[in-house]
Order: sequence, then C-alpha cells, then structure tokens
Amino acid sequence: MGNHSPICRRLIRALLLSLFTFHFSFLTTSCYNRGPITPDAWNLTEQQLDSISFYTTHHYSQNYNFIVTGDSLVVVAQQPEAMAVPEVVSIEIESIGQEKQKDSITLRKNERIVVADIMTVPSDTIDSVWVKVARDQLTFGWIHENELLARVSPDDPISQFIDLFSDVHLLVFMAFCVVIVAAYGVRRLMRRGAKIVHFNDIPSFYPTTLCLLVASSAVLYSSIQIFGPESWRHFYYHPSLNPFGLPLHLGLFVSLVWAIIIVAIATVEDVSKHLPLGSAVLYLGGLIAVCAVDYVIFSITTLYYIGYPLLIAYFIFALRRLSLQDSI
Repeated sequence: MGNHSPICRRLIRALLLSLFTFHFSFLTTSCYNRGPITPDAWNLTEQQLDSISFYTTHHYSQNYNFIVTGDSLVVVAQQPEAMAVPEVVSIEIESIGQEKQKDSITLRKNERIVVADIMTVPSDTIDSVWVKVARDQLTFGWIHENELLARVSPDDPISQFIDLFSDVHLLVFMAFCVVIVAAYGVRRLMRRGAKIVHFNDIPSFYPTTLCLLVASSAVLYSSIQIFGPESWRHFYYHPSLNPFGLPLHLGLFVSLVWAIIIVAIATVEDVSKHLPLGSAVLYLGGLIAVCAVDYVIFSITTLYYIGYPLLIAYFIFALRRLSLQDSI
C-alpha cells in the first residue's frame, strides 16, 4: 500500500468498506429469515391451494394490477370453456357480424386493468390459462395469458423501468448509438485538453468509483437474467427498493443501485469543487457518456459470458489509470 497515492488508497478502502457493509448487512438480515410457510400450515380450500400454486409459478394472482402497454388489448365476454370448444370457435370465426362485436371489448394503451379471475381450460390447445381482466365494473372480459402478458406491464414504475432496460434490441441500438456518440465526444474533449474520466481525470476517486459501480451492476443484472430468471421474474412482478427484504443476489443488485445514486451525488459535489461551472458540466457530460457505454457493453457481453473477464480487465485498467493520474 505504501507505493499507492492517497487517492488510490482511499478508493481501495472505499470499495473494501462497501463490500464489507453489504456482506455484514446480508449476514445480519439472514437471521430474520423465517423460511417459507407451506400451505399445510392452514386449513385451506382446494381453490385457495390452486391460487397459491398459480401465484408461485406465475408470480401474480387475482386483484393484481396491470397497465396496457400494447396498442390495444381485445378481450371476450364469453366463458373460456365455450371459446376452447372447436365447434364454437368455428361458429365464432364465421359470424363476423354485430353480435361478435358486442362480445369483444378493446382496451387501449395506458389503460389500467385488474385481474378479476383466472381459469385453467385443459382442452384449450392454444393456451390452457385464461385470465379475466377488468377496467371497471362494466368493462371486463377473458383473454389467453400469453396474449395478455405480451401486451401489459405491472402497474408499477419500477417494473416499467425494468421493461425499458430489458429489451435486448433496445440495448443493441443504444450500444451502437452510445459508443459512436461517446467516442466522438471523448475525442473532442481530449483534443481540447478537457478533463475526462480515465484519460485526463480530476484528483478525485468518485468518478472512477461510479464507473466501476455501473459496470458491476450491469454484469450482475445480466447474470441474474442468465442464472436466476424466475427470481428476477418474481422481482419484476413485485419490485422493491429495500435490499434487506430480497434474496441475496437481488439485494446485492438493489444495493449497487443505491450505491450508484449516492456516489453520483458525491461525484457532482466533488467535481464542482475541482472545476469551474462550464468545465464541470462538460466533465459530467463525458462521465455520463462513459457510464452509458459501460452499461450497454457489460450488459450485452455478460449475456455471452464475455463480461466477466472484461469486468476484471476494466477494474485493472481503471485503477491503473487512476494511479497514473495521481502520480502526475
């Protein structure tokens, strides 16, 4: 440690303290884990047991709130048993008249709906699960579960935020745009001799810490998608910002998100102390671009297992650049 600069030593201590805090918090929190309570603990009816079983595998149940994200959502007033019978389906397809229009209801984008009932129809070869949704007391109908889930999102801002950043196609598009814009911006900044994280940095370990936290959270996020899809799916339907009420991997991810927010605030304050207003705005813009590149690159590469060695290499690169910057 004697050969490192004071700022580098502070960065290492900060990272070690963060890891110790997370580890200690989860160890103490685990003491309060009472374990799952099985349905055998109650005298439940068969319908209630089916509801618990459905909730366990599908992560939602009756009275769950959705918001329509597709352009439209068509539900039918007929009972699922009637819709699942081939003869009835054929008659329904042939009659494209006024009566059919009365039996179907179109729900529009951004409308909020609630799950009113759930029914399993084993004879349905398309999708055995039917869901009854209602917009209000007079507007309700049935729809296949797979068709419903493709056009709705949980009525929670965290879930909708997850939707935005879980689209692989969007990530690829963002990666292409962000890398090009960031490369151009960094080149212009370096030509002007402006301060930029990793290359011509200010004497502060906060920007580097922020970049490393963003990269680490992106790797962990994609890792959960790969190795714990069901736990992430449950978190998606029941999101929480409390890391102590979640499983270890999800709690660590939420803790990293909180750490990013805290370090980002500290970074803005520290940058404003080292640079005048104009240069500080320029520096923070470059920092945002670098963090965006970190997010899209590590999110995508981790899906193909390249992100893990890349993250180690990035830590080595960032710490070395910070150490060299301190020695100048």
